[in-house]
Amino acid sequence: MRSLIIANWKMNPQSLKGAKLLLNSVKRGIRNVKKVEVVICPPFPYLSSFKFPRSTPSSRRKGPGGRQVSSFKIGAQNCFWEKKGAFSGEISPSMLKNLGCKYVIIGHSERRRYLAETDEMINKKIRAALRAKLFPIFCIGENREQRDRGKTFDFLKSQILKGLEKIPKKEIKNIIFAYEPIWAVGTGKPCDFTETQIMGLFIRKTIGKLYTPRLAQKIRILYGGSVNSQNASDYIKEAKMDGLLIGAASLDAKEFVKLIKNLTLK
Repeated sequence: MRSLIIANWKMNPQSLKGAKLLLNSVKRGIRNVKKVEVVICPPFPYLSSFKFPRSTPSSRRKGPGGRQVSSFKIGAQNCFWEKKGAFSGEISPSMLKNLGCKYVIIGHSERRRYLAETDEMINKKIRAALRAKLFPIFCIGENREQRDRGKTFDFLKSQILKGLEKIPKKEIKNIIFAYEPIWAVGTGKPCDFTETQIMGLFIRKTIGKLYTPRLAQKIRILYGGSVNSQNASDYIKEAKMDGLLIGAASLDAKEFVKLIKNLTLK
């Protein structure tokens, strides 16, 4: 299974021209890379302007990580839980689907912090994304205080249980879990590889108890938090992550291309 790399551009770049320049630079840089699946998540205004090659009918994947012709997929940074209605400023999963999105980030720590998103809201968004046949990227992670108090496992378990409420067994394989310790996001202080591996094992164990151990082995777990071209491959090889959620490093085309190419080295 190929490593899944999610580029979260957040509220960048500041113009469509800049977004296209960044995208085209990355596309040129990794044109022949086949061992990595890349998902670009730009701001909403740019989604309709991004064109990605389509997979042939015989090679379209049935789930995350399957074989496909194109190296890129497009994703969104958020969605609402209703299909339509009087919800000013929101965007529905079906709208994202119609724009060509395959993935959607849900529950990012910045939205939890700045927009007061709750576990209950995130649960509704995940369920709505699944109904629209999108792959939710479910973000979880503890802050520095919770970590220092030894509450990391309890907090992660609570986020997982609340986020997956009322989600049937058959849908779990379509949810991608992203462990992003809040204290590591944008700080330049990434989580230790060994600790990251332990967190991944804990997430898988929690899913195994909630559903079945067999299903838990099928989910994909990503790491996000101060990832760059120097440490990315170690999160895959040493921490045994299935992929990465990249923020700042994805806004520098040269750095992002280097990061992706490093993942293909033996």
